Amino acid sequence: MSSIVVDIHDQVAWITLVSPPVNALSMTLIDELSAALVAHQPPEVRVVIIRAAPGARVFSAGHDVRELPTNGRDPLTYNDPLRKVIRNVENHPAPIIAMVEGSVWGGACELVLSCDLVVAGVDATFALTPARLGVPYNLSGTLNLMKVADMHFVKEMLFAARPVRADRMAAYGVVNAVVPTDELEQTTASLAADIASSSPLVHRIMKEELRVLANAHPLTPEAYERIQALRREVYDSDDYQEGIRAFLEKRRPIFRGS
Repeated sequence: MSSIVVDIHDQVAWITLVSPPVNALSMTLIDELSAALVAHQPPEVRVVIIRAAPGARVFSAGHDVRELPTNGRDPLTYNDPLRKVIRNVENHPAPIIAMVEGSVWGGACELVLSCDLVVAGVDATFALTPARLGVPYNLSGTLNLMKVADMHFVKEMLFAARPVRADRMAAYGVVNAVVPTDELEQTTASLAADIASSSPLVHRIMKEELRVLANAHPLTPEAYERIQALRREVYDSDDYQEGIRAFLEKRRPIFRGS
């Protein structure tokens, strides 16, 4: 059974995540989402909308923790499925809208925030939870968060790892619009229709310009290697194993800093 459903209307591709119960970003779901983004591009498709099924309480719970390695290997390498789909979203030539109903957790937050526009229901919440799992984000993931949010707000979300309401996300400019849930689909469709009526060639060029400029952050090889060494300490730690065990056992982790 497919983990996504694609419907195309008036040059808008609606991609719905349908992997119950919580749309975890499994390798299967991510591979199907990546394939859909590659398959549906301009000129046939001028806007893409990523959403959960209507009435969903959870947009996505983020990484499928059951698929995270427990052997000390870095789970967030360049070839990690989540990193691949993020690049597909960023490099897609058409604008992509995240239509958020329900809660968004962990890596799914980065997926949503990597979209070009975010429209959220009034009850939607967002939580960056790597600290609760003992998993440090990699440099590209952290940079993606910094590109869309104030530094202090990013630090609060990463350090506290607690859900943030959509209206507060909008106050920081991270979410474009917050609307009543029963208006969410109509609002998103109207925005997509306006975009679809404009020049797809201009959209492609402007999106690439913005992507290049947003990524223009110099980083020395030494600094990169130092960060990677620090991340390796985490993957070799007892805390990393404890974070995964606690999640699978549905309990709060007990981190000891070792």
